[in-house]
Amino acid sequence: MTLRAYLVDDEPPAIERLQRLLDKTGRVQVIGSATEPEQAVEALSADPPDVCFLDIEMPRLNGFEVLARLPRQPIVVFTTAYNQYALQAFAVNSVDYLLKPVDPDSLDRALTKIERLRSSAEVSQPDFQALFQQLAHSLRETKPEYPERIASRLGDRLWFLDVERITHFYAEDKLTYAVSDGKVYCVDHTIAELESKLNPRLFTRIHRGTLVNLEWIKEVALLTGGALSVRLKDANKTELTVARDRAREFREKVGY
Repeated sequence: MTLRAYLVDDEPPAIERLQRLLDKTGRVQVIGSATEPEQAVEALSADPPDVCFLDIEMPRLNGFEVLARLPRQPIVVFTTAYNQYALQAFAVNSVDYLLKPVDPDSLDRALTKIERLRSSAEVSQPDFQALFQQLAHSLRETKPEYPERIASRLGDRLWFLDVERITHFYAEDKLTYAVSDGKVYCVDHTIAELESKLNPRLFTRIHRGTLVNLEWIKEVALLTGGALSVRLKDANKTELTVARDRAREFREKVGY
């Protein structure tokens, strides 16, 4: 029997990618999706699906808070970009999890588990209020903290750059530079250090020496040989190249 699924994620590319993967399986009918958690609560309450693929990190309401507001709980598959939430401990009964970007093998595993539970009548409704409290506590304890500002030294002064205004970082002549509001600033971090330090939902490495802010990408184009070209929405309409060995991961991240 085909599973009726509802998708919830505040990032449209993540929903589009997951829907493509689900459509390819031929095992799932996607009956709807939402990028706003409040919209998801309304839709899931009105017509509960067989399974809900639910993002954890969302503005205003996180995934656990969405569940806490539902009068009836569907089978839930959590999706998250962070494995430090240790959702393995809660992947029992009607709860499973997928790390983003979702890969076909992990999705197939989750669907098989759901089908087994449904066919054997093993699906039981856990105490989601207690589950929410446990997961919310885990979220508070393990949620990584990312810097909101990066320092740039100019002589005997420090300039502090708002991370959200930085379009990209690049390495050149053994130095690393941040570009913000069309200006270039030298920073005391390597590209590798910045990659591990900054929020992976915002910044991704597209080249050995380039880290780009996904929020500033305007368009992506395919180049000869499998590489990609990225144009930013800054005043200079900056163009960057995604290296071939990073193109697949980048495409999955932006849903291209």
